[in-house]
Amino acid sequence: MYSTSTQSTAGMNKKRKILQKLQSVLIFVAFFSIAQMAQAQDGKALFNAKCASCHAIDKQLVGPALKGVEDRWDDKKMLYEWVRNSAAVIKKGYPRAVAVYNEYNKVQMTAFPELKDQDIDAILDYINTGGAAKVAAGVTAAPTDGSAAGGAEESDSNLLYGILTLILAVIALILLQVNSNLRKITDQAEGVRSAEPIPFYRNKAYIAILAIIFFLVGGYVTFQSAQGLGRSKNYQPEQPIYYSHTVHAGINQINCLYCHGGAQESKHANIPSVNVCMNCHMGINEYVKGPQLLREDGSKVDGTAEIQKLYQYAGWDPDAKKYTGKGKAIEWIRIHNLPDHVYFNHSQHVTAGKQNCQTCHGEIQKMGEVYQYSDLSMGWCINCHRESKVQFTENKFYSIYEKFHEDLKKGTLDSVTVEKIGGTECQKCHY
Repeated sequence: MYSTSTQSTAGMNKKRKILQKLQSVLIFVAFFSIAQMAQAQDGKALFNAKCASCHAIDKQLVGPALKGVEDRWDDKKMLYEWVRNSAAVIKKGYPRAVAVYNEYNKVQMTAFPELKDQDIDAILDYINTGGAAKVAAGVTAAPTDGSAAGGAEESDSNLLYGILTLILAVIALILLQVNSNLRKITDQAEGVRSAEPIPFYRNKAYIAILAIIFFLVGGYVTFQSAQGLGRSKNYQPEQPIYYSHTVHAGINQINCLYCHGGAQESKHANIPSVNVCMNCHMGINEYVKGPQLLREDGSKVDGTAEIQKLYQYAGWDPDAKKYTGKGKAIEWIRIHNLPDHVYFNHSQHVTAGKQNCQTCHGEIQKMGEVYQYSDLSMGWCINCHRESKVQFTENKFYSIYEKFHEDLKKGTLDSVTVEKIGGTECQKCHY
């Protein structure tokens, strides 16, 4: 009798050890899955912060498409160096670096010395994942022209991680319960009196764990929601007249400053007056040679009818070729807005900083109906100031910074970023 009880106890103990090991493995897998998801999220954040302004995954923008970039570099260490300081790699004469430099009109890539190898690996992993390609497309195209699909794929991936984590958590709880029952059976076999099991809803340990999880998840969701308050990224209102930047700035190569002259001369870029539109459309009264215009919902746009709307606002009689005096201002809907406490000067960036419109507004020359490309957050602006190199030499605006000029001549510095000339000081942007 004693021998049978001992064997039963030994068997129970063995099963408990096996279950404990299985439980440990499942918990490890759960943490590993969460860690992998976190790394993917880090790769996404780094890609959007460092790469998305110049690169897409599967098409050329300011720089080359990044899909397959690892295959194009036979030395990964040189790729790391290229990301951190492209100028140094070009000086070494590395063939791939020189080829890219020459192919893109000898424009050097922005240096990212703060990125570590694991950061670059996270970006590369993000580029190589299935759902990442559409995310980049969403940055450079209208929201319904790819980014929605990209966001859906990314959401599907995150949902899958969430479901797997939940399943593993449920399995872990079941194993804990099985372990508890086995312990109870073992104690009974050994004649040890065990306490009555506490119901799940009264177990303080379980309640504490659930409270912590609820607090963390609730805090994360609240933080993410609060962080987006006041930001209008991808905001794309329907305007009184369908104005295609693809046709005007893209196909016809009309300079942005022709319509938005204030961007070069004043704080505000200004919305052009009707007279600016009529400078061209007194003679251009129909749309016949351009590509088919489409709204974001896929509906076709009659370009000639839109020009007739312009004539109504301008009070212009196209048959008599004179103004009727019944015109009125076009009530364009403003897209880009900053808080009242933020100071932003267009001329400072366009004239002194030599920035292209695309830096903040995206590939505007490829947009039908314009949308807000950047979130225009403080973090986004500060990151740009830390990394953007200014045209420091032969720029009278920066002549007062004699020390930097001397350092550039001596070779002590290879470039000057906005941050070095006070671009991250609070009073630069805040009253």
